[in-house]
Parts: sequence; C-alpha cells; structure tokens
Amino acid sequence: MSEAKSVSIKKVGFIVNPIAGMGGASGLKGTDGKAVLEKAISLGAKPIASTRAKAFLEELAPIKRCICLLVGAGNMGEIVAKEQGYAYTVVGKDSLHTSSEDTKSIAQSMLELKVDLLVFCGGDGTARDVLKVVDAKLPVLGVPTGVKMHSAVFAVNPVAAARVVCGFLEEKLLVREAEVMDVDEQAFRAGRLSAELYGYALSPYEPHLIQVGKLASPMTEDEVRNQAALGVYVIESMQPETLYVIGPGTTTRTIGDLLDQKKTLLGVDLFVNKQIVCRDVNEQEILQALKVSKAVKIVVTLIGGQGFIFGRGNQQISHRVIWQVGLGNIIVVATESKVQGLRSLKVDTGDLALDVMFRSQRLQVLVDYSRWIELSVE
Repeated sequence: MSEAKSVSIKKVGFIVNPIAGMGGASGLKGTDGKAVLEKAISLGAKPIASTRAKAFLEELAPIKRCICLLVGAGNMGEIVAKEQGYAYTVVGKDSLHTSSEDTKSIAQSMLELKVDLLVFCGGDGTARDVLKVVDAKLPVLGVPTGVKMHSAVFAVNPVAAARVVCGFLEEKLLVREAEVMDVDEQAFRAGRLSAELYGYALSPYEPHLIQVGKLASPMTEDEVRNQAALGVYVIESMQPETLYVIGPGTTTRTIGDLLDQKKTLLGVDLFVNKQIVCRDVNEQEILQALKVSKAVKIVVTLIGGQGFIFGRGNQQISHRVIWQVGLGNIIVVATESKVQGLRSLKVDTGDLALDVMFRSQRLQVLVDYSRWIELSVE
C-alpha cells in the first residue's frame, strides 16, 4: 500500500477477539462458550487472531501516523499494536480470560469516544457483540478471524481489510448497510445449518475487498439433479487406494449419499475405496492420515455468493494440509447456480505465500457431469 498523504487524523477503534477461530482447524465449527474453547485447546488448537491482526496492521502501517488508534487492552489489541510499533490509547482492562462481555464493553467505550471507524478481528459471534452495542451509530469492519463468517461486514482477508480502512479514511469509500448473520453452533455441530439475521451494521464497501453474505443453495429439482451429476462424476473418477479429503456442503454430501455413506454435512470426512474411513475430522487427524497415504485428493465446494473454497467453514483443511497435498490434487465442485455471476474463486488460508500461489493460476471447477469451467482465484 502506498503511503497516503491526504488523510487527516482520524480515530480508529481496534478490537481483537483473541480466541476467535480456534475451533476451526480442530473441527469444532466455532469457539463460542468456555467448554468449546477448552476442548479446542485440548485438541491442540492455537490462537490465530493475533496473527491475523498482525497482517492487518502490517498492511495499514504506511498510514499509521494518520491514525489515532484506540485498542482493546492486552490481547484484545494492545499487544499486537505495540509489537507493530503503533502509537495507541488503551481502552478497557486487561484480562487473562476474555469474553463477549469484554468485547461489548470496549466497543461501548469506543462508541463514547467517537471513533470514526471500529475494526474488529473475529467471526460472526464477535460481529453480533459489536452490533449489539454500536447498532448503526458508527461504521464497523470485520477482519476475518473466526470459523463462521456469514456476515457481510467482513473483508475477504486481513490485507483487504487494511485497504478498505485506507480507502474509507481517504473518503473514497461509502458505507452501506451490511447483514450481520450468525449460526446456532449447537445445531451446526449436529450437522444442521441454522442461520439467523441479527441486524444491519454500517460498513465501508468496496466490492472486490468485502465479502457478500452467504447464499444458501436453492433446493430445486434442477439443483438436486446437478448435485447428483457432480457426485456421480466424482465417484466414477475415484482412484483405488487414494485418500479423498472431502469438505463440507450439500454438494459434497451428495457424494456420500450416492455411495450410501453417511457423510457429515458441515464436517470434513475421509474416504478410501469409496467408503468413509474417518468422519468429521480435524486438522491433526487429516495430517496423520496423510502420513500413511500414497495418494491424496481434496474435494471442496465453494460458498454460494462468496466464492470461497478455503478459509470459510473448512479450516480443518488447513494451509499445512494443502501444502502437503498440492494444488494439483484439489478438485473443486459447484453447481451451475453457484457459479452464475461469480467472477472468481477466493481463498483465505491464513498463509500468505499459499494464497499468492493460488492467485497465480486458474482453477478448473466441475459444474456438471464431465463439464468443467475455469476460474481465476482472488
């Protein structure tokens, strides 16, 4: 990002939810609640929010002198801001164990301090907490850090978030009303996607840098036929003694249905010789399976409306997994309704080098039986 010279000093609030995203790679589909967090930690989950916050602040660095930065205390923003050499004012009290109440309290203080923009690192749960406090009283922007990110207040990745902030502070971007969505995590873990609209937040908008809300698959006769055709083609193409890491979604679940195998709707499952060998796996279980597999394929579908194939709801297929499997062994499947109007695919793996590698090529997407289209990656 080139240094901006015309930006007047403006107040930017910055809140980091330090536990956001820890339930992703561990296969827990979220990190809401103390018990889930403790289980994620027991499964080896590591904090990722600070890494994402760092990437955001690094990209924003050229205009740091034009920003009056207000940060949450301790690991809710202060620590990473200090590490990145920012001047800042601390809001709230440092706490070893943070909660949604801390997020709401800090957001309330920032509202009272009249920040021009409130940036938060988290997922849909954090977006809900912020919305409860600020409503439509000030613009907000999400740096995607969680597991569930259905809301339209998020940038596509931390770097994009910094660019949106820069454009907004330079008064080049307008704000719009953006949906704040969240899913019922208990239902989510049970394989039921129950999403609810919680309201609308004001948010800066730049179409290539802000994600749209997730669109559900239309369960029409044509859609079901299309999903079946995709499933049949993948099954017919399956190679013996090859490990298939099959991601979540209604389209990929059809593969299991056609094989009379009960694939999880919202989890990642492992198939060998057309049978499930491990269901609803986490990142570590996938990495263990890779050690004993001679050949591996990853099968994923994309999120309707958004175009994400990695980094949204399938963090179990982590950048570590993808590096080992290789981009040439990834199979992307999507019904024709999901690719209509889609300009490109998106990735947000958490590994900048891997994201850059994805963006250097075009991927083949299976959209019907034996019919492929080619899409670039953003």
